[in-house]
Parts: sequence; structure tokens; C-alpha cells
Amino acid sequence: MTKTAANRKRRIVRRDGARDIQVQGAFHVDLASSNHSDLDHFAPSTTHQKLWRSIAAQRLILIAMTCTCLLPFVNEAFHIDDPLFLWAAKQIVKHPYDPYGFQVVWYGTAMPMSEVTKNPPLAAYFLASVGSWAGWSEPVLHLAFLLPAMAVVIGVHFLARDMTQSRFLAALITLASPGFLISATSVMSDVPMLALWLLAVILWRRGLFQNKLSWLAASGVLIGICSLTKYFGIALIPLLFLYSLWRERGIRNWFVCFLIPIFMLGAYQLWTESLYAHGSLSGLADYVQYARSDNQSSTAGSFLVALSFTGGCVLPALLFIPWLWSRRWIALAIVFSALGTAAIVSGWIRMENSFPEEQRVLLAVQLSLHIVGGISALGLALGDFWRNRDADSVLLLAWVLGTFTFATFLNWTVNGRSILPMIPAVAILIARRLEYSPTRWKAYGVFFPVGICLALALWVTSGDAVLANSARSAALQIHERGVHDLKRILFSGHWGFQYYLDSLGGEAIDSSRTQPTMFDIVVIPRNNSNQTQIKSAARVGKVSRAISTYTTTMQPEIAAGFYTSVWGPMPYAFASVPDEEYDLYQLKGFATQEQMESLPQP
Repeated sequence: MTKTAANRKRRIVRRDGARDIQVQGAFHVDLASSNHSDLDHFAPSTTHQKLWRSIAAQRLILIAMTCTCLLPFVNEAFHIDDPLFLWAAKQIVKHPYDPYGFQVVWYGTAMPMSEVTKNPPLAAYFLASVGSWAGWSEPVLHLAFLLPAMAVVIGVHFLARDMTQSRFLAALITLASPGFLISATSVMSDVPMLALWLLAVILWRRGLFQNKLSWLAASGVLIGICSLTKYFGIALIPLLFLYSLWRERGIRNWFVCFLIPIFMLGAYQLWTESLYAHGSLSGLADYVQYARSDNQSSTAGSFLVALSFTGGCVLPALLFIPWLWSRRWIALAIVFSALGTAAIVSGWIRMENSFPEEQRVLLAVQLSLHIVGGISALGLALGDFWRNRDADSVLLLAWVLGTFTFATFLNWTVNGRSILPMIPAVAILIARRLEYSPTRWKAYGVFFPVGICLALALWVTSGDAVLANSARSAALQIHERGVHDLKRILFSGHWGFQYYLDSLGGEAIDSSRTQPTMFDIVVIPRNNSNQTQIKSAARVGKVSRAISTYTTTMQPEIAAGFYTSVWGPMPYAFASVPDEEYDLYQLKGFATQEQMESLPQP
């Protein structure tokens, strides 16, 4: 048999889920029917019993692997925007129908929480439901967020059943992606939103396959819940509309189910408008427009940075390249990436931050590899659509390109949290592409790059955890110094550092109200956001925390900016990481309002 004939024989035509085939090393499943759930295939026959046990075994393995990867991080300190969700959750416990009815100092002065946060409240309600009875400790809340993380991995396994022969591999690729593991160690809304997203897509496809309006209506409700967990969930409406239109070749009764999430979002807008004098949805649009106006990157710069974040967050798209693409394609991608990297490093295109001088060659090589991975991820979506042009390929193409467009041109900054939603789609696309790969690969051999991805992802996640923990330990040390010297502690900077120092009795500087005196200690972190700088002060010391993991997610000095590309054009970097430093100041006398200068930073 010729190589072409063998490749053709391996191809499986999947029309609306007509077959479900699993080939994952020891797991081999071949089904003739697909219009039922996996458990619906259970029958007394020996074949179906083996099938059910095989699928159950795969899911148990995936759950066990997810827990194994995330349990080491259950005591990770709260980080980045975690405090905003925690404060809202604690407010909900006291006032369940007023989640944002308090003030917080986040942008240098006290502001209503309804103006500070740009997230809907359902993730905070989930935190409140756990914290109100189990406590607010890091292990408790991180363990609670294991549930949506497991739901994402199992959701990919469910969704991929009609799209690829290797849904177990697709779920593993999702788990092994750095963007997923880093996001899963937070208590923010990203992973819960993605879990609801996948479930909504699964139910919508099931409703179309079986022509059941009840499934479609349930999906519509989930779209609304997903959108009220994180606003990006609204993108499900145009995504599933396009998918349904392509599959059904016209508008059918499924169209009315989109009115459910639209009604839910409209009710939420009216509710928040009655509470806070402005609707949260309209406030979000105003904020994005304002934030985009401050973005210093050119269009080309934003595009290259988004490619870098895509390749870094969906690392398997890079490490699977020898299995996915021809040598000619790889050479072209490397050339494009090298030119783009040179433009960034040399400052030929406008960026939000200059490329660091230290370790420049090492960082430039990593940036180039990230961009190649991003090109691979987008190429998978485009190539799959060109090859199949069916409803599933349209769904995956719109899923990936829509997420990429939002992260690049619509969001206030490029960040790993915005790239996260595309990871399941790229994982499925990799599995689908392997079916047509001209490179022969053995059943178990393909798991080698997955293992490398998982090891690197865990390494990066540990770097992010060490960074988060450094803020907690620094806050404890600064608090002890203040208690010893009987001084009030004022501080600037936010994220987890603010959460911990505030809980220890520190006071965030409000540039419109706070009046520091010579009897206070003023703390200014160097690697943080929205710092307030005070004139007429002398530095009396500093607190340092070493980051010895040789990788981190937020450090401008090594071009790493997972949570905002303002810090750097890569989501993470492998290099020698500078210490986290907190400068301690003491005023020479009593400060006046004119002596304080608020300098908001991204």
C-alpha cells in the first residue's frame, strides 16, 4: 500500500458526529452511533461494557492527572486580580444582592468597586458559597477551584468525541498547556468561565444533533451563566450562531434559544444600573475604549505579541510542529518569526515596553519560538477549515480566530487570560491534524511532546506560584517590622501584596486623602501596578525576595507579562529572574497634598 493510500485509509469522515473512534495507545474504541452520550452506549453486551469501562478509565486518569498537577499549588498565595474577586465574595456574604457596594483603593484613590472591577459577579458568588462556610484560606479556595479545572479537562474529552479519533490526547494537550495550568491556580473567573463555555457548546451541539429544543434552551441558559461569570462568554452567541447556520444551512427554531442569554444579560444590565447608577455592561465598553486609547503598541506590535502569547500559552502547538507541518512550512514560519522578533528587539515597531537589555539573546530566542507556536496554532485552524469545510471546522476556526482577535485588538491588553479560551479548540485541532500528518507516529510516541509540554508548564506554574508567594511573605515581614517599630504602615501597589498587607492592618495610600507623616513606614513595591510615588521621602531600607525558579510570569526585566503585555511581549520567560524588591520610605516631616504625586501605572 502506498503512503498516500495509507493516509487516505486512516482518514475518517465525520459528518455531524456519525462516528466516534478513539485511538490512544492502549485505548481503542470504535462506535457506529454518535447521537447519544457515552453512557447511553452502555448495554449488557461485552463490547459495550468494555467501551464504557474504557471511557470511564480515561476520564478517571484525566481527573487524577489534573489533581496531581494542581494539588501542589493549593497553598499558593492569592495573586494579581484575585483580591478583587475575594473582596466581592466577602461583600456578597454580608449583602447578597449588592456584590459591588463598597469602595476600594486600586487605582491610587478610593473608588466604588462597581467602577473598579470589570468582571461580572458569578465567580465571586461561587467564592462566597465556599468561603462563607469553609473559610477564606488559600487551600480551601484553591481546592474549590479544582472543580472547574477538572470540568474543563473532562469537557474537552466530551466535546472532542465527534471531532477527532484522539479525544484523550486532546484533553491531555489542554491540561499540558501553560496557559491553562497557570490560570487554574488562581481564584479568578477564567477557568470557571471556560468550563461553562465547554458545557454550553456540548449541549448546543447535542440539541442540534437530536433536534431537541430542550437541550438548546439549556445551552442558552448556560451561555447566560457563562457570560455572567466572565463577559467573554458573550462570544458564544455569534460563535454558535455561525456554527448552527453553517450546519443547518439556514435559520431554524434554534435561533430563539439565543434570546435566553440576551435576556439574562439585559436583566443584569438593568439590575446593576439600579444599584450603581450605571450598567456594568455599558461601563465595560467605556473602560475598554479608554484603556485601548492608552495602548502604546502599533497594530503590527499587538499582532506579534498576540502570536507570542498564543504560542506560549498553547505550548503544544509549538512542540508538536514536527508531527504537524512540513519542513517548508516550518522554515517559512521560522523566517517570519525571526523578522518579527528582530523588529521587536530592535524597536522598529512601537511596543508598550522596550525589550530588556540583559539576557537579550536568550530572551529573543524564546520570543521567536513563541511566535512560531502562535503561527502554528492559527495555521491549524485555517488548515483544518480548508481541508474539511464542515460545521466542526467552522466552529473551531471561529473559536480560535475570534479569541485571537479579541485578545489582540479588542481587549485592553494582550494577556494569557484572554488566550485561555482558545486552548481546548487548539488541542482538538492538534489531534485532528495528526490524523492527516504525513509523518508516521506510533500510538505512544505522540505522548512524548505532551510530556515535555506538561513538564515545562508545571515549571512555569511553579515560577508563577513563587512570585505570588513572595508578595505574601514580604507583606508578613513588613508587618512585623512595623509592629516592632510601632509605626503605621502605608503602602502602594496592588495585586496579592495589597490583599495580604491590608489584611495585616496596612493602609493602601489614597492619593486624595492619605497624609503620611514622619512616624509612618511607606512601602513601594518595584514590580507592581498603580504605584504612588511620594516626594520628600528618604529610603530607609528594602525587603527582597529571591525568585530562584529561573522562570516567571511577570517581570519586565526578562520580558515576561502573562497578566499584561505591558510587562513584556511573552507570557513567561526562562532566564535568571531578578529579586522582588519592596522599598521602605520614611518622610522627613508631615506631607502636604502638594508633596504627594500619584502616578498610575498599568
